[in-house]
Amino acid sequence: MTLPVPGRLTGLALLLVALLPGCTTAVEGEATPAPARPTPASPEELEALLVTEVPSDLPRVPDEHLTPPAGEKSVDDVAGYADDPEREREILEHYGYRYGWERFWGGAAGALTSVFVDQFDDRAGAGAYARDLAANEAEYYDGVLREDPPRLPGGCRLLTVEDAHTDSGLTGPAAFAWCGHGVFSVAVTAVGGSVEEAMAEVHAVVEAQLERLPPS
Repeated sequence: MTLPVPGRLTGLALLLVALLPGCTTAVEGEATPAPARPTPASPEELEALLVTEVPSDLPRVPDEHLTPPAGEKSVDDVAGYADDPEREREILEHYGYRYGWERFWGGAAGALTSVFVDQFDDRAGAGAYARDLAANEAEYYDGVLREDPPRLPGGCRLLTVEDAHTDSGLTGPAAFAWCGHGVFSVAVTAVGGSVEEAMAEVHAVVEAQLERLPPS
């Protein structure tokens, strides 16, 4: 099964979370901050942070049923999606791309939801990657990209496609969101019966996915 999603780009970065000093002992009458959620140190740790279900209740598509397979992604995997893998690898390394994970849900009627989480060396790389990927997808789908749209966190971008061109591969109205979140870039796509339906799915999945990641 080959899913026509041009933005099949994912990634992750290794970041050590510094512990706040003076917060290890509880003092009566004072609030004790919760331990910081550690940043994944491997693709396997990242996998555990991806959402496991979506509001539309679409069934998970097994990673191995996709071409190329979903799941863990390396720099070489992502670069291989491009027409010029060597050039793409240089670009990804410039962003500080480390590794990532992707997950799909799909239905027989053409409905689709996908989540891509990429991790980078630093916040700047993650933010630049999300921004540039959004711009590229907007150009591909000939849509209008909205920055900081309502119902999405600051730094997110939203694209909706009502009537995609015939060679886009989309099976219906779609919504796309890209968000920088600390050292992570999160991309969510939904194809549904209407743009409104796809947007509702995207908003809910973005919120759920960002809540599962370490704080930005």
